[in-house]
Amino acid sequence: MKDNHTLIIGGGIVGVTLALKLAQNKMPVTLVDARPARDESAWQQMLGKRDARVYALSLASIALLKDVGAWQKIALSRRKADYSQMQVWQLNGMGELLFGDSHDQSAAPEILGSMVEPAVIEYALWQRLHEADVSEYLTVIAGHKVVNMDWLGAQQGYRVTLDDGTAIDARLLVGADGRGSFVRRQAGIELDTLDYQQTAICCAIQTEKPHQATARQAMLPTGTLALLPLADITDDDKVNPQHWQSIVWTLPRNQALALIEEDDRFIADKLAAASHYELGAIHQIESIASFPLTAQQAKSYVADNLVLIGDAAHGVHPLAGQGLNLGMLDVKELFAQLEYDYQRSGNSLWGSAQTLRTYERLRRPHNSIMMHSFSALNWLFAGELAQTRPVQQLRSEGMYRVGKIKPLMHLLARQASGV
Repeated sequence: MKDNHTLIIGGGIVGVTLALKLAQNKMPVTLVDARPARDESAWQQMLGKRDARVYALSLASIALLKDVGAWQKIALSRRKADYSQMQVWQLNGMGELLFGDSHDQSAAPEILGSMVEPAVIEYALWQRLHEADVSEYLTVIAGHKVVNMDWLGAQQGYRVTLDDGTAIDARLLVGADGRGSFVRRQAGIELDTLDYQQTAICCAIQTEKPHQATARQAMLPTGTLALLPLADITDDDKVNPQHWQSIVWTLPRNQALALIEEDDRFIADKLAAASHYELGAIHQIESIASFPLTAQQAKSYVADNLVLIGDAAHGVHPLAGQGLNLGMLDVKELFAQLEYDYQRSGNSLWGSAQTLRTYERLRRPHNSIMMHSFSALNWLFAGELAQTRPVQQLRSEGMYRVGKIKPLMHLLARQASGV
């Protein structure tokens, strides 16, 4: 059992999903989460509130959550908002891209994905962690941080020390501990970074018109404005459904920081005007917050007996809502490579340098392309150069022509779905 033991640092969605995938396949794994454990009452208190943040889960991410037994719980909770269309448009120019157009059923899958609040996903995963079919192979340590990592050699792996003095030996150490990853820093892995000089304002809004299961994204001169469907959670919502949405509004940093200081009604009115009242007036606004926008990627995803996944390996612009989906694809690929080499070696080869390099070779170029594509799109629509006449004309013509090519729209929709 010790020969194929895995230690995952980070109890977020990506780390827990990998832990469940390993445990389901009878591969012993320990998961360390720095956050204190929550009991059922704490979870219910958290779930009783609408979260302004939402993850746009692709079909590939949904399939993985279903595979580990979490999606079924999310579906039963009815705290998800499936979307069957995705609308992208620019306000200063012609051209609109509409994925999943109901008038052309061949253009895209019937459901493109689902919007789910982070706590809803985390609660479903937390429930799975304690179920009998995985608990025999899974050890969860919550409320403790890693304070030291010692590499003992390729045959033994790492000895990790927690803040209470507990030492854990692991053949394979997985860093799933977010953008500021302790594991990555301790391993001496450097970052490529990009500061967009933008800040995103996030909130939940109730609009005059229903969202009609459509994820919307307006490409504004100041940055992107995403209007993403939220699940109806109260009795009033269910009587008058599809009127709540999650907002991610990208603005130049100084402009965003000034706006966030205004009162809620002022922000709501500015937001409605910025969207050109696409869904009418905004009746309510909740949970207003902001965060700076940067992109980053680890110069390497792997070291001896160590691998990075999710935000510990890469972080992208939220322009297309693909951050978590890229992390879930990391989980899928890493597990596939670990299992393949383990079985091929007669259950002796676990987390070898060759296995980890294969994972990196398959994931890092893909993530790089996605990161730079989002940066290019952001550059194409926001900033001073983007507002010059030649760039505006190029952008408008490009969107118009792409929108007319149905096979290309179908391909783009499949890429966004991750299938």
